[in-house]
Amino acid sequence: MASGKEIRTKIKSVQNTRKITKAMEMVAASKMRKAQDRMRAARPYCEKIRQLAAHLSHADIIGYEHPFLVQKEQIKRVGLILVTTDKGLCGGLNTNVQRVAVNALKSWESSGVTEIRTCCIGNKGFGFMQRLGVGIVSHVVQLGDKPALERLIGSVKVLVDAFQNDELDAIYVAYTRFINTMKQEPVMEQLLPLTGDKLGTPDRKWDYIYEPDPYAVIDDMLVRYVEALVYQSVAENMASEQSARMVAMKAASDNAKNVIGELQLVYNKTRQAAITKELNEIVGGAAAV
Repeated sequence: MASGKEIRTKIKSVQNTRKITKAMEMVAASKMRKAQDRMRAARPYCEKIRQLAAHLSHADIIGYEHPFLVQKEQIKRVGLILVTTDKGLCGGLNTNVQRVAVNALKSWESSGVTEIRTCCIGNKGFGFMQRLGVGIVSHVVQLGDKPALERLIGSVKVLVDAFQNDELDAIYVAYTRFINTMKQEPVMEQLLPLTGDKLGTPDRKWDYIYEPDPYAVIDDMLVRYVEALVYQSVAENMASEQSARMVAMKAASDNAKNVIGELQLVYNKTRQAAITKELNEIVGGAAAV
């Protein structure tokens, strides 16, 4: 059995750890509200531009077909945007989305995909893809607590330009969708090409009047659609990160409290045993005299 001094040292160590996890829980709780508000504020814009893209995918535009709307017959070259966090200590958040990405990579390889290019948003996904040996063409890390589109679009544009130049047949994005504080869901969505099947079929066809011309309007709108989807995926991931970290740190704090209670019980038993032993020695010495 460990000595009383060793047990006291362990208790002190766990108490210090609990102070850290409790502080991290409080910080995550304060950041979580702002991240959720930012994510919810971006959802209406993303949904509206998704509807516009769905209408355009079914509209009849004579003599023009944007590359983003062209569905390839065979998918042989794929791009993947993996959205993760920069820091850990958020439960299984990154592990879950990485598992989704690995399953997709295996599925693509088994279906005959010959080339896979990845763009990593977040340090955890960047390190994970490096360990897998997957081709990384761009990455962005240290995003902070607030996503900035000007930092995101540069790395994503590498894959988008490759798609426009017919170097990729499809682009997917993997991220963690925020459901509620206790639940976050890893998802994989097709970013390009934009098809009616992926966007949803509108109730009716819309006839638009384009000014100055349909080419400029559609080009700009579809680029905005891609940017909005990427921004929304990062905002969802950040809201999920803070929620998962708050829950994980609360669980760690509660577990540390239980460990401290168990160690204090062991310490009390050890101390009582030492006192009993000393009393027995005193009584035995007195009886010998």
